[in-house]
Amino acid sequence: MNTFTDREWGDGTESPSIFNPTALDARQWARAAKAGGFRRMTLTAKHHDGFCLWPSAVTDHSVKSSPWRDGHGDVVRELVDACRAEQLDVGLYLSPWDRHEPSYGDSPRYNDHYCAQLTELLSNYGPIVEVWFDGANGEGPNGKKQVYDWDRYHRLIRRLQPNALIFSDAGPDIRWIGNENGVAGDPNWCAVDPAVVPYPGASGDAVTAELQHGDPRGSVWRPGESDVSIRPGWFWHEKEDTQVRSTDNLIDLYFSSVGRNTALLLNVPPTRAGQFHPTDVQRLAEFGTRRTALLADDLAAPATRKRNELWFSSPITFDVASLGEDVSRGQLVERFLLEAWNGSRWETAASGTTIGVKKLGRFAPVTSDRVRVSAFSTLGTPRLRTPSLYRSPS
Repeated sequence: MNTFTDREWGDGTESPSIFNPTALDARQWARAAKAGGFRRMTLTAKHHDGFCLWPSAVTDHSVKSSPWRDGHGDVVRELVDACRAEQLDVGLYLSPWDRHEPSYGDSPRYNDHYCAQLTELLSNYGPIVEVWFDGANGEGPNGKKQVYDWDRYHRLIRRLQPNALIFSDAGPDIRWIGNENGVAGDPNWCAVDPAVVPYPGASGDAVTAELQHGDPRGSVWRPGESDVSIRPGWFWHEKEDTQVRSTDNLIDLYFSSVGRNTALLLNVPPTRAGQFHPTDVQRLAEFGTRRTALLADDLAAPATRKRNELWFSSPITFDVASLGEDVSRGQLVERFLLEAWNGSRWETAASGTTIGVKKLGRFAPVTSDRVRVSAFSTLGTPRLRTPSLYRSPS
């Protein structure tokens, strides 16, 4: 709905009659995502304005009241079908805050309403791999604040989609990284202390620090997800067509998110026609091509491994390193050191804090026939995977 009102947050008074994408093509979205190397698409099925992109049976504020597809359209269905065709996983975001729904603020009634909508989305579209929440919680039409029944929502998801992961500030499966810049903390632990972030929408310096960095001694496992938009806003605005992120910037985001032990969630908004803008499509393709070229040739693959050292038959030149831990029994590395032999002594190529599932580093080109990685931990014995080394294309 915000696409048609040129806003970021709607107020719930928007008429369904203005929702009418003229050439909606979810398959184009999926192909563009796949070209960028993404493996999952998450659709905002309902934002804070309350307009539903599927024909919900519990409200008329949905696509069934719009002129699009003569009131018989279903964006969720088209997205799901497109993802299945392109072998992409599907996630869904259903805003808890609903500025249109009259029952919002009457907590028991609205929780019933919200669970009914969750049930529709999780029962009618096949396997969903991620259910995405935020903690937005404003005043309702009745002037009251809604109390979300998070435990009930989670139980419902576990029953209807037992393999789906639940994302929110507080998990329980995936946590927000604490900003919308696509930049994870350094260090970044997958474990967190649930007492610090007890519910979605909690705020304060301690909450931000916990989301950004995690806690090596935390009692629950909640790896991070870094969300960011390809444009300044989260919805399409014509004035931002010239402000799409550059390919270089998208690569930087990859290093600051995936390269810091999180997933990258990149927002790409369709236009009023219902398609990704050509510039966005081009950037996604360039991002995929650039990343593939960068990580195509692992120079460490032919090396001989001796304990924590890699020996090469002849010197190699590299300026990117990918490290990883076996996290099946926890994330342990607190500090690492990547060194190269210069013929007479070891020189530091890169160093850092946590590693986790993946740690990517960029540095000045290094030429050597021996490389070693040292990991340090007071938490246990680190279990490193064999590092990968790359040379950036000129």
